[in-house]
Amino acid sequence: MTPTTPDAPRKANHAALGIVWLVVFIDLLGFGIVLPVLPRQVEPYLNHLALTPAAKGAVIGVLFSIFSLMQFVFSPMWGRISDRIGRRPVLLVSLLGSVVFYALYGYAVSLPATEAGLALGLLLLSRVGAGIAGASVGTAAAVIADCTPPDKRAKGMALIGIAFGAGFTLGPLIAYFGLALFAKEPWGVGALASGISLVALVIAFFAFKETRNPDHKAGKEIFSLTKTREVLAMPTVGALVLIYFLAIFAFANFEATLALLTQSAFGMSDDDNFLVFAFVGAVLTFAGGSYRGMAKKRGEVKLLQMGLGMMILGLALVGTVALLAATPDARGAGYLKPLFYVAVSVSVIGFAFVNPSVSALVSKRSDQTRQGEVLGVNQSFASLGRILGPFIGSVLFQAESSRTLPYVAAVLTLLLVGALLPKVKRFTGETAETGERKQS
Repeated sequence: MTPTTPDAPRKANHAALGIVWLVVFIDLLGFGIVLPVLPRQVEPYLNHLALTPAAKGAVIGVLFSIFSLMQFVFSPMWGRISDRIGRRPVLLVSLLGSVVFYALYGYAVSLPATEAGLALGLLLLSRVGAGIAGASVGTAAAVIADCTPPDKRAKGMALIGIAFGAGFTLGPLIAYFGLALFAKEPWGVGALASGISLVALVIAFFAFKETRNPDHKAGKEIFSLTKTREVLAMPTVGALVLIYFLAIFAFANFEATLALLTQSAFGMSDDDNFLVFAFVGAVLTFAGGSYRGMAKKRGEVKLLQMGLGMMILGLALVGTVALLAATPDARGAGYLKPLFYVAVSVSVIGFAFVNPSVSALVSKRSDQTRQGEVLGVNQSFASLGRILGPFIGSVLFQAESSRTLPYVAAVLTLLLVGALLPKVKRFTGETAETGERKQS
């Protein structure tokens, strides 16, 4: 029997937080591995079907967006289930789903072009399944809420941002080296993602202990629009969820057009873009670590304001780079690429501050018995931002020769976020002991 020393709960919590970090990391790692190569791996099947360029773009767009659509639909469901039966079974099923559906992706892209219909059908199924499995990020956030007192909630939520950054950094690099490792075999990418998910599943099975308080009684509903509306009607929670959606939407405009911008402005190759995406992830990881150090000294609202300001500045600078790159007199100037990397860094650091601040505030201002559900709804709207942001950003990028419109739209969206902040600031925060809200 484990002795009930003061250090025992802390160790258990640290183990749980480590597993949660691994779950989110695997989710983003699988996404980052597939993201750079999916369009190229799908192309032979689309060519065999003799689709028009517009139809090809639509198919690729569906394969990308269906992942986030499934997360939008299933995040609240996983959260409600985790409130009812526990976090552990949800996270284990999630990792098992990643193992199965990334393996299916590897099998699908290994089929010959003559079986284009079957290959595309299995690819769609693999993306649907991976999206459902990856919809457990809200449950992962609920584990952090279970394991951290209110005064350390923001520091805990920053772990998710660090996991996002690490997955986004290593995913493209693993895809790059994995293809070389498997002698350019198309199934290598899916095999890597599935294998890494399997390792995480084994670790979670043996190391993760349940964190949900058994005394908390949750409702029996799984799919419930009424419950979602109740969450959005909670004081300041609705405004925070809207802020999260708009911030993700703005950042997704940038993410979806980054590879297009580097090609348009600097003529970067696919291999160069692997490194650019890895740079973005590295900055995100570093910023997440810095946020954890700042969270104790500054409140979440102040860090949210700071991150919002940096996102506005950074994305405005990205738009400036796009405009200068499209100007004959400035194109090719020596300062343009350094300015690009500064702009990207400022944008990414800002986002790394906004992300955990909103998640921590949502958690602290929610009923402790509904943490999984509330944080699942929050992640659901984040997924909606990842659906709409890339679509609108891609359309805007092609709409005008200066390539600035996606970044203009992102900045305007973030200014709207600034207009919502007073609704959040009306509540000064929670006491460290109880998490109760105080109205200023």
